[in-house]
Amino acid sequence: MLDEILKQFATFFPEINTALGSGIMVFLRLVGMMRLAPVLSKSEIPSMVRLSFAIICTIILVGVIKPIAPPDGTPIFLCMVLNFIFGAIIGFVANCILAAVLTGGDMINTQMGLSSAMIMDPSTKSQVSVMANFFSVLAILIFMYSGGIYWLFNAIIKSFELYPMYSINFHFENIVNVQYLSEITGNILFMGLHIAGPVLLATMAQDIILGIISKTAPQVNVFSLSFLFKPVLGAFILIVILPMLINVITDYLVSYAGIF
Repeated sequence: MLDEILKQFATFFPEINTALGSGIMVFLRLVGMMRLAPVLSKSEIPSMVRLSFAIICTIILVGVIKPIAPPDGTPIFLCMVLNFIFGAIIGFVANCILAAVLTGGDMINTQMGLSSAMIMDPSTKSQVSVMANFFSVLAILIFMYSGGIYWLFNAIIKSFELYPMYSINFHFENIVNVQYLSEITGNILFMGLHIAGPVLLATMAQDIILGIISKTAPQVNVFSLSFLFKPVLGAFILIVILPMLINVITDYLVSYAGIF
């Protein structure tokens, strides 16, 4: 009975039926992207707000991408799953870009001797280090300032050219620039060292100086002094180089804008 009603509806209102079908695919691709993308995936944003935002964006995008009717014999459920997966890939790639900044924060946190200073991150519901949380917020602010949200929605619009909404042939190498993706994942450690390098060098120099002191004056408790000086020295170096770090992170994020 329901199938007959849907067929009659498609016969009498073909344009509305086409728009509704395309809207479902666009909505699922948006939801997949928002599930993993920076900023949009934060649990601090209520689910109802994200859902409403996705519906509003779907209505806008359906008019932009020109909805099409599904070909005969197209497995609609499979198309829905693939659209969600494709949107999740876009969000995952954007998240990998920011992962390098968080890696640098973790390195700085460990080198400053703040490994025991952990805080609860409500977005991931897990314990994170203080410096990693600081760099996470900093990276998100720079990501938004440099147009990261625009990149994500531009990627969604372009994705319908690379992978049509009713396509079932999912060729990963033709959809995602594998070279870019391998560079992003491979450069996470390199970029983390680039960000944490000044603090690592400063604290390493301090360890060398304290080692020399321990040899020349064994009565000095160098082990206790290191716990006192490392956080202070690390914080001082971080304050001095923070403007340069912001420029480095901005250039890093902008350099990968082409992947979207």
